[in-house]
Amino acid sequence: MQPITTALCSFGMSGLVFHAPFIAANPKFSLYGVLERTKNLAQEKYPLVKTFRSLEDLLSDDAIELVVVNTPNITHYEFAKKTILAGKNLIVEKPFTATVAEAEELIALAKQKKVAIAVYHNRRYDSDFLSLKEVLDSGVLGTIVEAEFHYDRYKPELSEKVHKEVPTGAVGSLYDLGSHLIDQALQLFGTPDAVFADIAAFRPNSQVGDYFDLKLFYPAHRIILKSSYFVREPLPENILHGTKGSFIKTKADVQEQDLQAGKIPNSMHWGIEPEADKGILHTEKNGVVVKEKITSLKGDYMLYYDAIYDAIRTDKPIPVSAEEGMEVIRVIEAALQSNLEKRVVPLRFD
Repeated sequence: MQPITTALCSFGMSGLVFHAPFIAANPKFSLYGVLERTKNLAQEKYPLVKTFRSLEDLLSDDAIELVVVNTPNITHYEFAKKTILAGKNLIVEKPFTATVAEAEELIALAKQKKVAIAVYHNRRYDSDFLSLKEVLDSGVLGTIVEAEFHYDRYKPELSEKVHKEVPTGAVGSLYDLGSHLIDQALQLFGTPDAVFADIAAFRPNSQVGDYFDLKLFYPAHRIILKSSYFVREPLPENILHGTKGSFIKTKADVQEQDLQAGKIPNSMHWGIEPEADKGILHTEKNGVVVKEKITSLKGDYMLYYDAIYDAIRTDKPIPVSAEEGMEVIRVIEAALQSNLEKRVVPLRFD
């Protein structure tokens, strides 16, 4: 089968770090073009790539089969809609859209135009998440009572990217970092019954939320999702408590730092955590209490692109469907409503 001819809608950190390396290193894809309005950064790194100065020029190129919409959050809906209308398959960076209404429109339009649409929730392929899921699925913790997931940083200064600090749709840490945590919670536990949220801006002169504390309510357990830009000494960022025991895991996936260092994601050692970052399992096995370290699974964002290829070429399921991306936005909208009205907001009515 022919490689999928692919184009990126931008070449900032997302394009440079999270997309281009995997497209260029995967023989199932061809990194054909990049939208850069004034610069030629993509050509400097990938000399054979074609530079487009406008989205219209990119979408009019019949050679392009797949478009990666990795532009600022507020533009996802506009760029995705134009891409669908041009008849191109597409990957939309998280968060999928600013609102559920926008997501629903794009999903309906993609079905009408018969194009594949996926959302880029790459953190499903982190070593941390894969290891956490394996422990959860094994049943060794018994029935889950509580889980807590963090995505913390120490970054008190405002972003140099102005669009990240302007209070418009889909801006703020709940959309940026919260999208990852919410997607992972939904993958592990499904849609919660309700959500309560506390969202705030603590950085000096910040106009957008940079702190959130979400509680997701399920019939038999609770999930806490937290993020702050004022955590200099990080806490364990993945915590599971069940009726038999607990599992605690640091956020130790090495892929982002390796990509930023320019490493190519095609080596046999890719995505392997340091031994020091093993998770701690403290539980009961066959009536005996045990406390042991668990070797982490290998992280690999390339699995996402392999699955995209299979979805487009062999009609297999899309790795992160638009519907799944929309469910993340549904939780975010409920969280925003909860924070505004200071109440628990229901998500399920059955």
